[in-house]
Amino acid sequence: MSRAAAKIADTIRCGDALTVLRELPGEVVDCVVTSPPYFRQRDYRGQRGQVGQEKTPADYIARLRGVFGECRRVLRPTGTAWLVLGDKYDDLRQLGLPWRVALALADDGWILRADCIWHKLNAMPSPTRSRPTTDHEYVFFLAKGPDYYYDADAIREPHVTFTENSRMRGGRRHFGVRGGTPENGKNAGSNNLHDGRWDQAFHPLGRNKRTVWSIPLSKFRGAHFAVFPEPLVELCVKAGCPAGGLVLDPFLGSGTTAVVARRLGRHYLGIDAAREYCALARRRLKAER
Repeated sequence: MSRAAAKIADTIRCGDALTVLRELPGEVVDCVVTSPPYFRQRDYRGQRGQVGQEKTPADYIARLRGVFGECRRVLRPTGTAWLVLGDKYDDLRQLGLPWRVALALADDGWILRADCIWHKLNAMPSPTRSRPTTDHEYVFFLAKGPDYYYDADAIREPHVTFTENSRMRGGRRHFGVRGGTPENGKNAGSNNLHDGRWDQAFHPLGRNKRTVWSIPLSKFRGAHFAVFPEPLVELCVKAGCPAGGLVLDPFLGSGTTAVVARRLGRHYLGIDAAREYCALARRRLKAER
């Protein structure tokens, strides 16, 4: 870690995200993991000038573009960002804000690498009868440049193909059967598969992480709202930040990103405009020691 990064590591700074970010040196952060306040969803205890209370969706998008522009500046060339966003309905219309923000960031130079679905297993029920109840949010995986850090092995998941959960035609009967996969598609000509050696075609640590993440909402004593789930943050930090690296959350809230980063052997830098939440995050970090 550079001297500049070490000076800001493991600290929480209270203030407007854009203002604080502009004070930071460039290329000192390894990874950004954050969930900004959603558009017109919650008033954070009357905090003046807070993100999420803009007059229009366009104003909200512009505000986040400014913050992420600074995030991109402070990221190292190998840096990544993981952005969690939910949508908003207004006058019956779904605003499509997660994708509008993601595409705006792509226009600003970010490389959009993946859109992951956070499937909320315990999503709040909705009184609506005119559309399906929403039980997901987006996790956008963005890279600063083409040579970004990504540890696929750190977040692999168990193989399904030869388990009772497999939905492959013929199920587990393919395993060890010579010529058991006679298709002419993407696996055509693969000796490992067509000689009945499926075991050699599968990574020993598990299959590559899929883009649907089923994770329940979390609660934390002292916060009156559902907080960032730790398992969700863990996936982003493990995949996007090297050991000993620095994770930034410009909308820290109750401090989940900082807690998870430290637990996983990374450093953290948190920013939040609400002094109450900065204090809450500090108390939580102290209690986690």
